[in-house]
Amino acid sequence: MAATAPSASPLFLREPELRRGMEMLYFAYGHLTRSSDADLAAHGLGRAHHRALYFIARKPDLTVSELLALLAITKQSLGRVLTELTDRSLVETRAGERDRRQRLLRLTAAGAKLESELFETARQRVAAAYARAGQQAVSGYWAVLEGMIPEAERAHLEALGR
Repeated sequence: MAATAPSASPLFLREPELRRGMEMLYFAYGHLTRSSDADLAAHGLGRAHHRALYFIARKPDLTVSELLALLAITKQSLGRVLTELTDRSLVETRAGERDRRQRLLRLTAAGAKLESELFETARQRVAAAYARAGQQAVSGYWAVLEGMIPEAERAHLEALGR
């Protein structure tokens, strides 16, 4: 079943159409992130913790440097987030095998369980929206989102898909 939203105008590059798309993206992202806020708050965590858990789950043994690049936050901010996640036994770090200075990040069993619960909340919402929109719309949506990511940063996305 296709989405009930009106089709894009053939004049989709005009300001009203661009604003509509930006507004929908804003509201959709807000609802998606707020869907996990209560679960995060119950654990005394916030959205920065959630993003770190998500990417560490996607790529076990992610380096701190790689996570820093993915999240585009300061080293100090990431340090606080990782310290809290480690203190709560949600993330563990170990030294790299080739470079002992390298810190590799991995979720603990408790961290994997929490991340999975948080993902399930978002998965249900996104899966329902995808099902309503249909495959062609999802492919178009992905193309639009990819087009918004600077070329130099697309490697991050590709690395997660491997």
